[in-house]
Amino acid sequence: MATIHDVALKAGVSVTTVSRVMNNRGYISETTRSKVYQAMNELNYQPNEIARSLLRKQSNILGLIIPNVSHPFFSQLADRVEYYADMEGYKVLLCNSQMDPSKERDYIEMLKRNRVDGIIMGSHTLEIEEYQNLRSPIVTIDRKIDEEIPCLSSDNYRGGQLAAELLVAKGCRKIAHICGNLDLKMLSNQRTDAFLDVVGRAGVGHLVVQTDMNVFNESLYSELLHTLLESNPDIDGIFATSDILAAYALKECIRAGKRVPEDVRIVGYDDVGAARWLTPELTTIRQPIDELGHQAVRLLHRQIEGEQVSFNNVLSVELVERETT
Repeated sequence: MATIHDVALKAGVSVTTVSRVMNNRGYISETTRSKVYQAMNELNYQPNEIARSLLRKQSNILGLIIPNVSHPFFSQLADRVEYYADMEGYKVLLCNSQMDPSKERDYIEMLKRNRVDGIIMGSHTLEIEEYQNLRSPIVTIDRKIDEEIPCLSSDNYRGGQLAAELLVAKGCRKIAHICGNLDLKMLSNQRTDAFLDVVGRAGVGHLVVQTDMNVFNESLYSELLHTLLESNPDIDGIFATSDILAAYALKECIRAGKRVPEDVRIVGYDDVGAARWLTPELTTIRQPIDELGHQAVRLLHRQIEGEQVSFNNVLSVELVERETT
Protein backbone atom coordinates (compact mmCIF):
# COMPACT_ATOMS: atom_id res chain seq x y z
CA MET A 1 0.00 0.00 0.00
CA ALA A 2 1.41 3.37 -1.06
CA THR A 3 2.30 5.96 1.58
CA ILE A 4 2.56 9.73 1.49
CA HIS A 5 6.35 9.29 1.26
CA ASP A 6 5.92 7.24 -1.91
CA VAL A 7 3.76 10.00 -3.41
CA ALA A 8 6.32 12.66 -2.52
CA LEU A 9 9.14 10.60 -4.07
CA LYS A 10 7.24 9.93 -7.31
CA ALA A 11 6.11 13.57 -7.64
CA GLY A 12 9.59 14.87 -6.83
CA VAL A 13 8.39 17.06 -3.98
CA SER A 14 8.56 17.03 -0.19
CA VAL A 15 6.13 15.24 2.09
CA THR A 16 5.08 18.66 3.42
CA THR A 17 4.12 19.75 -0.09
CA VAL A 18 1.99 16.64 -0.60
CA SER A 19 0.27 17.33 2.73
CA ARG A 20 -0.40 20.94 1.74
CA VAL A 21 -1.93 19.82 -1.56
CA MET A 22 -4.23 17.30 0.17
CA ASN A 23 -5.35 19.81 2.78
CA ASN A 24 -5.50 22.74 0.33
CA ARG A 25 -3.26 24.90 2.50
CA GLY A 26 -0.88 27.62 1.43
CA TYR A 27 0.13 28.54 -2.09
CA ILE A 28 0.83 25.61 -4.41
CA SER A 29 1.48 26.13 -8.12
CA GLU A 30 -0.85 24.33 -10.53
CA THR A 31 2.14 22.45 -11.95
CA THR A 32 3.11 21.08 -8.54
CA ARG A 33 -0.51 20.32 -7.66
CA SER A 34 -0.96 18.38 -10.91
CA LYS A 35 2.23 16.37 -10.31
CA VAL A 36 1.06 15.39 -6.82
CA TYR A 37 -2.41 14.35 -8.02
CA GLN A 38 -0.91 12.40 -10.90
CA ALA A 39 1.42 10.55 -8.50
CA MET A 40 -1.50 9.78 -6.17
CA ASN A 41 -3.52 8.36 -9.07
CA GLU A 42 -0.67 6.26 -10.43
CA LEU A 43 0.09 4.83 -6.99
CA ASN A 44 -3.61 4.48 -6.12
CA TYR A 45 -2.84 6.35 -2.91
CA GLN A 46 -5.71 6.60 -0.41
CA PRO A 47 -5.20 9.28 2.28
CA ASN A 48 -5.74 8.19 5.87
CA GLU A 49 -8.83 10.25 6.69
CA ILE A 50 -8.57 9.58 10.42
CA ALA A 51 -5.01 10.86 10.54
CA ARG A 52 -5.95 13.87 8.44
CA SER A 53 -8.88 14.69 10.69
CA LEU A 54 -6.66 14.52 13.76
CA LEU A 55 -4.20 16.88 12.07
CA ARG A 56 -6.91 19.33 11.06
CA LYS A 57 -8.92 18.78 14.25
CA GLN A 58 -11.85 18.47 11.87
CA SER A 59 -13.54 15.34 10.51
CA ASN A 60 -15.73 16.89 7.78
CA ILE A 61 -18.56 14.73 9.15
CA LEU A 62 -21.91 16.02 10.41
CA GLY A 63 -24.35 14.07 12.56
CA LEU A 64 -28.08 14.16 11.80
CA ILE A 65 -30.45 12.82 14.47
CA ILE A 66 -34.08 12.42 13.39
CA PRO A 67 -36.99 10.51 14.97
CA ASN A 68 -37.84 8.20 12.07
CA VAL A 69 -36.31 8.12 8.61
CA SER A 70 -39.37 6.30 7.21
CA HIS A 71 -41.55 9.35 7.87
CA PRO A 72 -41.81 11.27 4.56
CA PHE A 73 -41.02 14.66 6.08
CA PHE A 74 -37.84 13.46 7.76
CA SER A 75 -36.73 11.35 4.81
CA GLN A 76 -37.03 14.40 2.54
CA LEU A 77 -35.28 16.56 5.14
CA ALA A 78 -32.42 14.04 5.45
CA ASP A 79 -32.04 14.04 1.67
CA ARG A 80 -31.75 17.84 1.59
CA VAL A 81 -29.33 17.94 4.53
CA GLU A 82 -27.08 15.39 2.83
CA TYR A 83 -27.24 17.31 -0.46
CA TYR A 84 -26.20 20.65 1.03
CA ALA A 85 -23.67 19.06 3.39
CA ASP A 86 -21.99 17.46 0.39
CA MET A 87 -21.83 20.86 -1.32
CA GLU A 88 -19.92 22.17 1.71
CA GLY A 89 -17.55 19.19 1.74
CA TYR A 90 -19.17 17.24 4.58
CA LYS A 91 -20.41 13.67 4.88
CA VAL A 92 -23.44 12.87 7.05
CA LEU A 93 -23.96 10.19 9.71
CA LEU A 94 -27.70 9.52 9.90
CA CYS A 95 -29.13 8.51 13.30
CA ASN A 96 -32.69 7.20 13.62
CA SER A 97 -33.67 7.79 17.26
CA GLN A 98 -37.23 6.32 17.22
CA MET A 99 -37.92 8.83 20.04
CA ASP A 100 -36.07 6.44 22.38
CA PRO A 101 -33.91 8.30 24.96
CA SER A 102 -31.45 5.43 25.41
CA LYS A 103 -31.01 5.07 21.66
CA GLU A 104 -30.54 8.81 21.26
CA ARG A 105 -27.93 8.84 24.02
CA ASP A 106 -26.06 5.99 22.32
CA TYR A 107 -26.10 7.89 19.03
CA ILE A 108 -24.76 11.03 20.68
CA GLU A 109 -21.92 9.03 22.22
CA MET A 110 -21.18 7.51 18.83
CA LEU A 111 -21.08 10.94 17.19
CA LYS A 112 -18.68 12.15 19.88
CA ARG A 113 -16.39 9.14 19.33
CA ASN A 114 -16.38 9.83 15.61
CA ARG A 115 -15.35 13.44 16.25
CA VAL A 116 -18.16 14.90 14.14
CA ASP A 117 -17.80 18.60 13.43
CA GLY A 118 -21.40 19.36 14.36
CA ILE A 119 -24.85 17.88 14.93
CA ILE A 120 -28.27 18.68 13.45
CA MET A 121 -30.99 17.68 15.91
CA GLY A 122 -34.38 16.79 14.46
CA SER A 123 -35.16 14.81 17.60
CA HIS A 124 -34.49 15.34 21.27
CA THR A 125 -35.61 13.28 24.23
CA LEU A 126 -32.79 13.95 26.71
CA GLU A 127 -32.16 16.61 29.34
CA ILE A 128 -30.73 19.94 28.17
CA GLU A 129 -27.43 19.38 30.00
CA GLU A 130 -26.62 16.36 27.82
CA TYR A 131 -26.72 18.53 24.71
CA GLN A 132 -24.86 21.41 26.35
CA ASN A 133 -22.02 19.02 27.26
CA LEU A 134 -21.49 17.88 23.68
CA ARG A 135 -18.90 20.61 23.00
CA SER A 136 -19.85 20.47 19.32
CA PRO A 137 -21.86 23.01 17.35
CA ILE A 138 -25.56 22.10 17.27
CA VAL A 139 -28.55 23.24 15.24
CA THR A 140 -32.04 22.10 16.23
CA ILE A 141 -34.96 21.80 13.84
CA ASP A 142 -38.47 22.61 15.08
CA ARG A 143 -37.52 22.30 18.75
CA LYS A 144 -36.10 24.79 21.21
CA ILE A 145 -33.59 23.11 23.51
CA ASP A 146 -31.79 26.12 24.95
CA GLU A 147 -31.61 29.88 24.31
CA GLU A 148 -27.95 29.57 23.29
CA ILE A 149 -28.43 26.71 20.82
CA PRO A 150 -29.46 27.88 17.33
CA CYS A 151 -32.95 26.78 16.38
CA LEU A 152 -34.43 26.50 12.89
CA SER A 153 -38.12 26.12 12.13
CA SER A 154 -40.84 27.11 9.76
CA ASP A 155 -43.54 29.54 10.88
CA ASN A 156 -45.73 27.07 12.76
CA TYR A 157 -48.22 29.64 14.02
CA ARG A 158 -48.79 31.03 10.52
CA GLY A 159 -49.23 27.51 9.18
CA GLY A 160 -51.94 26.70 11.70
CA GLN A 161 -53.58 30.04 11.02
CA LEU A 162 -53.69 29.49 7.24
CA ALA A 163 -55.19 26.01 7.65
CA ALA A 164 -57.88 27.07 10.11
CA GLU A 165 -58.81 30.21 8.16
CA LEU A 166 -59.28 28.18 4.98
CA LEU A 167 -61.62 25.69 6.65
CA VAL A 168 -63.63 28.49 8.26
CA ALA A 169 -63.83 30.34 4.92
CA LYS A 170 -65.11 27.17 3.24
CA GLY A 171 -68.04 27.13 5.67
CA CYS A 172 -67.00 24.34 8.05
CA ARG A 173 -69.02 24.43 11.27
CA LYS A 174 -67.33 21.67 13.27
CA ILE A 175 -63.61 21.21 12.74
CA ALA A 176 -61.45 18.47 14.22
CA HIS A 177 -57.81 19.31 14.79
CA ILE A 178 -55.56 16.25 15.02
CA CYS A 179 -52.11 16.78 16.48
CA GLY A 180 -49.30 15.09 18.39
CA ASN A 181 -48.99 15.04 22.15
CA LEU A 182 -49.00 18.69 23.23
CA ASP A 183 -47.14 17.82 26.44
CA LEU A 184 -43.96 17.37 24.38
CA LYS A 185 -43.58 21.20 24.22
CA MET A 186 -42.65 21.20 20.54
CA LEU A 187 -42.62 24.35 18.41
CA SER A 188 -45.20 22.58 16.26
CA ASN A 189 -47.67 23.12 19.13
CA GLN A 190 -47.96 26.68 17.77
CA ARG A 191 -50.05 25.21 14.95
CA THR A 192 -52.62 24.21 17.56
CA ASP A 193 -52.41 27.63 19.24
CA ALA A 194 -53.18 29.32 15.93
CA PHE A 195 -56.03 26.92 15.16
CA LEU A 196 -57.69 27.63 18.52
CA ASP A 197 -57.27 31.39 18.05
CA VAL A 198 -58.92 31.33 14.61
CA VAL A 199 -61.89 29.08 15.43
CA GLY A 200 -62.37 30.92 18.71
CA ARG A 201 -62.68 34.28 16.97
CA ALA A 202 -64.95 32.80 14.31
CA GLY A 203 -67.19 31.05 16.84
CA VAL A 204 -66.85 27.74 15.00
CA GLY A 205 -67.37 24.42 16.75
CA HIS A 206 -64.20 22.42 17.15
CA LEU A 207 -62.34 19.70 19.02
CA VAL A 208 -58.67 18.92 19.47
CA VAL A 209 -57.57 15.29 19.29
CA GLN A 210 -54.06 14.48 20.52
CA THR A 211 -52.57 11.24 19.32
CA ASP A 212 -51.27 10.55 22.87
CA MET A 213 -48.88 8.10 21.27
CA ASN A 214 -45.60 8.05 19.45
CA VAL A 215 -46.58 10.36 16.59
CA PHE A 216 -44.66 8.08 14.20
CA ASN A 217 -46.65 4.96 15.09
CA GLU A 218 -48.87 4.87 12.01
CA SER A 219 -50.48 1.53 12.89
CA LEU A 220 -52.83 3.27 15.34
CA TYR A 221 -53.90 6.14 13.06
CA SER A 222 -56.78 4.29 11.38
CA GLU A 223 -58.30 3.31 14.73
CA LEU A 224 -57.97 6.90 16.01
CA LEU A 225 -59.64 8.41 12.94
CA HIS A 226 -62.35 5.75 12.79
CA THR A 227 -63.31 6.41 16.40
CA LEU A 228 -63.26 10.18 15.86
CA LEU A 229 -65.63 10.08 12.86
CA GLU A 230 -67.94 7.52 14.46
CA SER A 231 -68.35 9.54 17.66
CA ASN A 232 -68.60 12.88 15.85
CA PRO A 233 -70.61 12.28 12.65
CA ASP A 234 -71.19 16.04 12.21
CA ILE A 235 -67.50 16.84 11.64
CA ASP A 236 -67.17 18.70 8.33
CA GLY A 237 -63.56 19.87 8.55
CA ILE A 238 -60.27 18.28 9.60
CA PHE A 239 -56.91 19.97 10.12
CA ALA A 240 -54.14 17.42 10.69
CA THR A 241 -50.63 18.47 11.70
CA SER A 242 -48.97 16.12 9.21
CA ASP A 243 -49.82 14.91 5.73
CA ILE A 244 -49.65 11.32 6.99
CA LEU A 245 -52.40 11.99 9.55
CA ALA A 246 -54.38 13.80 6.85
CA ALA A 247 -54.01 10.81 4.51
CA TYR A 248 -55.44 8.49 7.17
CA ALA A 249 -58.26 10.98 7.73
CA LEU A 250 -59.08 10.87 4.01
CA LYS A 251 -59.00 7.08 4.03
CA GLU A 252 -61.36 6.82 7.01
CA CYS A 253 -63.76 9.45 5.60
CA ILE A 254 -64.09 7.44 2.39
CA ARG A 255 -64.53 4.22 4.40
CA ALA A 256 -67.32 5.93 6.40
CA GLY A 257 -69.11 6.93 3.19
CA LYS A 258 -68.28 10.62 3.50
CA ARG A 259 -67.39 12.56 0.36
CA VAL A 260 -64.27 14.72 0.34
CA PRO A 261 -64.53 17.69 0.00
CA GLU A 262 -68.34 17.78 -0.28
CA ASP A 263 -69.03 16.38 3.21
CA VAL A 264 -65.66 16.82 4.90
CA ARG A 265 -62.80 19.15 3.98
CA ILE A 266 -59.25 18.13 4.94
CA VAL A 267 -56.03 20.11 5.35
CA GLY A 268 -52.69 18.47 6.07
CA TYR A 269 -49.25 19.83 6.91
CA ASP A 270 -45.75 19.56 5.37
CA ASP A 271 -46.53 19.06 1.64
CA VAL A 272 -44.52 15.88 1.31
CA GLY A 273 -44.48 14.19 -2.08
CA ALA A 274 -47.28 11.80 -1.10
CA ALA A 275 -49.74 14.72 -0.77
CA ARG A 276 -49.98 14.79 -4.58
CA TRP A 277 -50.33 11.01 -4.91
CA LEU A 278 -53.64 10.83 -3.06
CA THR A 279 -57.06 10.87 -4.71
CA PRO A 280 -58.32 13.51 -4.18
CA GLU A 281 -55.01 15.38 -3.92
CA LEU A 282 -54.35 16.82 -0.47
CA THR A 283 -54.62 20.48 0.48
CA THR A 284 -51.76 21.19 2.85
CA ILE A 285 -49.41 23.70 4.43
CA ARG A 286 -46.07 23.58 2.66
CA GLN A 287 -42.98 23.62 4.81
CA PRO A 288 -39.88 24.72 2.87
CA ILE A 289 -38.11 21.37 3.34
CA ASP A 290 -35.33 22.17 0.89
CA GLU A 291 -34.59 25.47 2.61
CA LEU A 292 -34.76 23.86 6.06
CA GLY A 293 -32.03 21.45 4.99
CA HIS A 294 -29.98 24.22 3.39
CA GLN A 295 -30.19 26.56 6.37
CA ALA A 296 -29.47 23.77 8.88
CA VAL A 297 -26.18 22.97 7.13
CA ARG A 298 -25.39 26.65 6.67
CA LEU A 299 -25.94 27.47 10.36
CA LEU A 300 -23.80 24.52 11.41
CA HIS A 301 -21.02 25.36 8.94
CA ARG A 302 -20.89 28.96 10.14
CA GLN A 303 -20.54 27.80 13.76
CA ILE A 304 -17.78 25.38 12.78
CA GLU A 305 -15.97 28.27 11.09
CA GLY A 306 -16.25 30.31 14.31
CA GLU A 307 -18.84 32.77 13.00
CA GLN A 308 -21.74 34.23 14.96
CA VAL A 309 -25.21 32.94 14.05
CA SER A 310 -28.77 33.85 14.90
CA PHE A 311 -30.35 31.70 17.60
CA ASN A 312 -33.91 31.94 16.23
CA ASN A 313 -34.42 31.28 12.53
CA VAL A 314 -37.98 31.08 11.19
CA LEU A 315 -38.87 30.32 7.55
CA SER A 316 -42.13 31.13 5.81
CA VAL A 317 -44.84 28.58 5.04
CA GLU A 318 -47.38 28.48 2.23
CA LEU A 319 -50.96 27.23 1.79
CA VAL A 320 -51.22 24.80 -1.14
CA GLU A 321 -54.88 24.27 -1.98
CA ARG A 322 -55.74 21.09 -3.82
CA GLU A 323 -58.80 18.84 -4.09
CA THR A 324 -59.57 17.97 -0.45
CA THR A 325 -60.94 21.47 0.24
